Amino acid sequence: MTFEDFELDYDLLDGIDAMGYRNATPIQEAAIPLILQHKDLIACAQTGTGKTAAFVLPILHKIITTEVKHINTLVLVPTRELAQQIDQQIEAMAYYIEVSSIAVYGGNDGVTWEQQKRALKKGADIIIATPGRLISLINMKAIDFSQLQHLVLDEADRMLDMGFSEDIDRIVKELPENRQTLLFSATMPPKIRNLAHKILKHPEQINIAISKPAEGIIQQVYFAHDSQKEALLKQILGSGQYKSIIVFASTKEKVKSVYQMLRRTDMTTAAFHSDLKQEEREQIMQQFKNKNISVLVGTDVLSRGIDVTGIDLVLNYDVPPDPEDYIHRIGRTARAATTGTAITFVNEKDMYRLAAIEKLMERRIDPVPLPEVLGKGPEYRPDAKPQRHSNNKRSFHKKPGNWPHKKSS
Repeated sequence: MTFEDFELDYDLLDGIDAMGYRNATPIQEAAIPLILQHKDLIACAQTGTGKTAAFVLPILHKIITTEVKHINTLVLVPTRELAQQIDQQIEAMAYYIEVSSIAVYGGNDGVTWEQQKRALKKGADIIIATPGRLISLINMKAIDFSQLQHLVLDEADRMLDMGFSEDIDRIVKELPENRQTLLFSATMPPKIRNLAHKILKHPEQINIAISKPAEGIIQQVYFAHDSQKEALLKQILGSGQYKSIIVFASTKEKVKSVYQMLRRTDMTTAAFHSDLKQEEREQIMQQFKNKNISVLVGTDVLSRGIDVTGIDLVLNYDVPPDPEDYIHRIGRTARAATTGTAITFVNEKDMYRLAAIEKLMERRIDPVPLPEVLGKGPEYRPDAKPQRHSNNKRSFHKKPGNWPHKKSS
């Protein structure tokens, strides 16, 4: 199905064509007609399927065919990176039409804060906002939602995971009841269905390949002890097979450690974590997009909210604690029907996490033998159980008689 089939505005189609869009993805094919029909929508789709365009395109079409020119659409997102990404995509799609947008998020300087307030007072057509910063603006009465037509919650599952449930409730109370509400989520746990029940009216539902990675991703695992990971990483990245690489680690301390190790090689490397200032993070991301940096080492903040084409390899230095995070991590490669590779290092403690990932995807991930020079790695044990760690000097067995008792008074 082509975008012409949706009968969108001709100037909007010019912008889509300039971006190289030709045929609609499954989520776009299913969602765009429903949004154009003013239906509330709950859509479950994996990352990298084109869901941003699925809601942006019909909303842009509706904005330019209506006489209301105030704040028309609010898009709520969990992170500043995703807010910036969506703002950039709107700017590209709306290149030939008169629609304005602004990304509103925290962690920036006073100048940016004032720019955001001025843009909101002028009445940007589309606001893409993180919940915390938006509530600050609401408290200052710096924003008028009286003419709002559309509310979009993107990556709603991650917003709830990050503790934004009360913020979302507060924001929704400020919005007109007569609006179209669109909820997009990668997963559909009960808490998302409860949220949808509260804020959507008779929604249509779309499910596109829930919790399944893109077909173009080649998935591999190496069973490696922690002591083998650095040498293995150097060997994989030093092969010259991959040009644009993201290395994920689960903590910013691990990110810094891997970054320092890779700095001693001839690969251009940057670390991306929460200790960096916002302008530093934006500069790093731009350099990575421009291919001036070949290896980006980061935490799960990178797994959502960035849209970089041509990433050859996603490498999990350690297994993410949540199987869904694995899906989002590897979704950074093989975007827009391209191909890519996802490699995961699994130590003896993370066997159970790998088993949970395989259960979620309903498939095994192909193991790759370690290079002989590194020696033998741990054996795969799909029945492995989580290992409990305690900082206490004493440990207690789960027998009633071994639990500590209070002293009697």
